This record gives sequence, structure tokens and C-alpha cells, in this order.
Amino acid sequence: MRIAVLADIHGNVLALDAVLDDLRQRGGADLIVNLGDCVSGPLWPRETMERLEALALPTVRGNHDRRVARDTADEAMWPSDRYAQERLTSVQRDALLALPLTLEIAPAVTAFHARPDHDEKYLTDTMADGRLVRAPLVAIKRRLAALDPACRIVLCGHSHRSELIRIPDGPVVFNPGSIGCPAYGDDTPPAHVSEQGSPHARYGIVELGESGRPDRFEAIAVDYDHEAAARQAEQAGRPEWAHALRTGFMSG
Repeated sequence: MRIAVLADIHGNVLALDAVLDDLRQRGGADLIVNLGDCVSGPLWPRETMERLEALALPTVRGNHDRRVARDTADEAMWPSDRYAQERLTSVQRDALLALPLTLEIAPAVTAFHARPDHDEKYLTDTMADGRLVRAPLVAIKRRLAALDPACRIVLCGHSHRSELIRIPDGPVVFNPGSIGCPAYGDDTPPAHVSEQGSPHARYGIVELGESGRPDRFEAIAVDYDHEAAARQAEQAGRPEWAHALRTGFMSG
């Protein structure tokens, strides 16, 4: 079975279309799974949501999907969430909120956005010197405590950092990176940044092994018109997003 893994689109329909086109050129997949954070961002939330509605992919709820759907539109709301919320219909917002926290997309293959029991806490990451780095193995194992012991592959997103970690006596954890948001800053204490280091749209392919064959994981980076996405962010008054989309780094 061949599974394409999408995560953290963040309203970047140009990046999403480039990924889908690249996947078609590679022969497609038996299943495409979406790991959430679909529309939040100063780009094309409505267009992205409509594209995803047409695809009808198995999808888990990200923290920004929940915030876009449920948070009150006031000054405390994060600007990217407010931008998306204002451009979605009530039906679309309800659909985001109704997404499940976890999905078993194939036998012993579990998908979720951040952790199996939480949509906003990091699984494989910790903060060091103001940026995300890999967490100690003992911490990752503890964060997976809510996972079914029979699970052998975990698909997750949230950090926007591509990771492949085999847990001793546990599952393989695969994060493909972000399709539409290659870098971000989070002021929530402790403040930190996540940086993919290039503007490429990231996604993954997992091939499940049969008859003793090992599973195969591929992290893919796709070029697309990131300059057009950056201009869209600038028009929305978000220069820091524009810089991240152009470079894969946060400014400063």
C-alpha cells in the first residue's frame, strides 16, 4: 500500500496544487491522508478548503483547524486564524471542528496532527535557544503513551519539520514537513521559531511492506511559485509570512 502524507497546508493552495501534481507524476497513491492545519494563514483559505472538499481526503484536526472553527473573532485571536475564519462559510468551519483527533488509516498505521491525545503539543520536538529541535527519545516515548501499543507507524505534523524516528520497541514516527508554511514564529512561552530552511512545499510517501519487506519512507520537497504566495501574504499585511514563504526562514 502506498500512502501520500500531506500536512500543514495553511491555506497555501498553490503549494497544495504543486504537491498534488508532483504526486500524479510519481504514479499517485492508494491513499492520501491530510494531517490538518488546512487553512489558517494570510493566503487562500477559501480556495484551499474548496480544493480539499473536492478531494474528500481522510483528515485529522489540527490546532489551527480548531481555532479557526471555534475561537471568537476578537483582538486575542491569532491573525492567521482570523483571516481564515472571515473567509470560510459556517458550514466549512463546522466541518473543520468536526474532524477527528486521530485516525487509523490502515492496519497499525495511526494519523494525528500533533500528539495522539492533543492537537497542539509537540511530539518529537522541544525548544532550545528559541528554536525547535528534536526532543530526547525518552520524552517522545512518554508523549506516545496514549497510543495503541499495536501501532507500528505514526504519521504526524504540527512542527513543520520533517522527521523520521524509529522508537525502540515502538512505532516509526514520520512527519513529512509543511506543504504551505515553511517557517513560523510562536510567541507562546517559551517563544520559538520553526524553520524548514527552504521555500519548498514538503510532503511524504509511505510504502507499507509486505511479506517481510521493510516499510519505505520518502520525504519530498517540491518547488512551486512561492513568490506569488509571498506577494499574497504581503497584500494581506503579513510581511513576516512573506519572508518565510520566500526563504524558509523567519526574518531577524
